[in-house]
Amino acid sequence: MVDILHQVGIKSPKAEVYSALTSVEGLSGWWASNTSGKGNDVGGVLQFRFGPGGIDMKVVDLVSDKRVLWEVVDGPEEWIGTHVEFELEQADEYANVMFRHLGWKEPVPFMHHCSTKWAVFLVSLKQLVETGTGAPDPRDIKIDSWN
Repeated sequence: MVDILHQVGIKSPKAEVYSALTSVEGLSGWWASNTSGKGNDVGGVLQFRFGPGGIDMKVVDLVSDKRVLWEVVDGPEEWIGTHVEFELEQADEYANVMFRHLGWKEPVPFMHHCSTKWAVFLVSLKQLVETGTGAPDPRDIKIDSWN
């Protein structure tokens, strides 16, 4: 198995980042404008809709201001059964986000695309928390022809 790993520092208290990772308003402000569901309840399901399709994530674990863990229950075949994790640590005035998309079966070309897109969206999360305006789908940076 292979994983996607990223880290980003956000000039903010962890609580603000945690809110952007667990509230529909926050998630729609940095990842997918068309977001619905329950992100702040373990067992809840979040629905993210993008132009070419959608992804449903089950909330597996929440530790307030420290950790968010989702399981992909519907979406691209390569994503089903994988886990998306955000761990938060405060370092002075920065909330450090350790991001992991865990459990890919193999590093297929789509994984390379997704790794870059996760980086784009983590920068969008940083922008949302620091400035109040992110760049969620469909306003995100496009990186290739099928995006």
